[in-house]
Amino acid sequence: MLLGLAASLAFATSGTFVRPLFDAGWTPGAAVLWRVTCAAVLLLPVGLWVMRGRLRVVLEEWRIITAFGALAVATAQLMYFAAVSRMSVSIALLIEYMAPVLLVLLAWVRTRHAPSRLVIAGTLASVLGLLCVLDLTGARPDTLGVMFGFGAMIGAAAYFVLGARPTQLHPLVLPAFGLPVGAVVLGLATLVGALPYTAPLVDVQLMGAAVPWWVPLGVVVLAATALAYALGVAGIGLMGERLSSFVSLSEVLFAALIAAAVLGEIPSPIQVLGGAMIVAGVVLIRFASGNSPAGLPTLPDELEAAAGAAQDGGSPPRYAWQRATARRGHHQR
Repeated sequence: MLLGLAASLAFATSGTFVRPLFDAGWTPGAAVLWRVTCAAVLLLPVGLWVMRGRLRVVLEEWRIITAFGALAVATAQLMYFAAVSRMSVSIALLIEYMAPVLLVLLAWVRTRHAPSRLVIAGTLASVLGLLCVLDLTGARPDTLGVMFGFGAMIGAAAYFVLGARPTQLHPLVLPAFGLPVGAVVLGLATLVGALPYTAPLVDVQLMGAAVPWWVPLGVVVLAATALAYALGVAGIGLMGERLSSFVSLSEVLFAALIAAAVLGEIPSPIQVLGGAMIVAGVVLIRFASGNSPAGLPTLPDELEAAAGAAQDGGSPPRYAWQRATARRGHHQR
């Protein structure tokens, strides 16, 4: 959970530090293209280093890496900014952050196990809190914008599902090799005109001072992209897709706090209440998985497999490839 919270804090810096670029004439498409491409350049050598001598494993897992880059990176970013171009940021964020609810429903369908009362209560508390924090007063939805928002939600859900999928890869591999895939997809979208691109390389205003354009972009690349994806995927591997998706809702709280500190935008009392409800929802979701061994995901089928492994006297597996081994052994028994 600490990794997940740190990732949410890192992701939350993007809004505050990318705003000066938008005010200077940058299009969202240009910002996200530079953001993903520069982060890919930073993380790719790290991925090559942690998998040195085992690059064959990376090639064997090319499907999950490609899916992560295309869905969790490119689709989530593209669809979100497309949604924002047609309707308010608050509605676009609300739809995208319904990803945890989508994962609960998918788990219900996939495992045929109804969510527990704690999971339902935590989900409702988190959604209501999100509504309060985003403050939808006067917001107007757009049909096509809503469709784009659902696309962003699917991309966000893929981020958690793929991050929790059992593989033999080091946790840094998905962002290290997935971000370059996302950068290629975004680059192609820019070339064909699907992603409007304007990026004047001029000084921008940040915290009351004129700074070069690369200063806020550097914060977005280093903190909100490279560090955020690395910490986020590592946290997902330990928490599982459901709990990590609800922990990620803390991003809106951190974004509000950063905006208050940097831009002087003080949250309203209703937003503070919403933040408390999101935290309460995450706590309920965590309690719902309280009977599971430490570090295991919260989906019913994976808990069952883990319980079978624990009954055999083995120590609880903590990483994805270990969970896969435990699950196979349980089914064989």
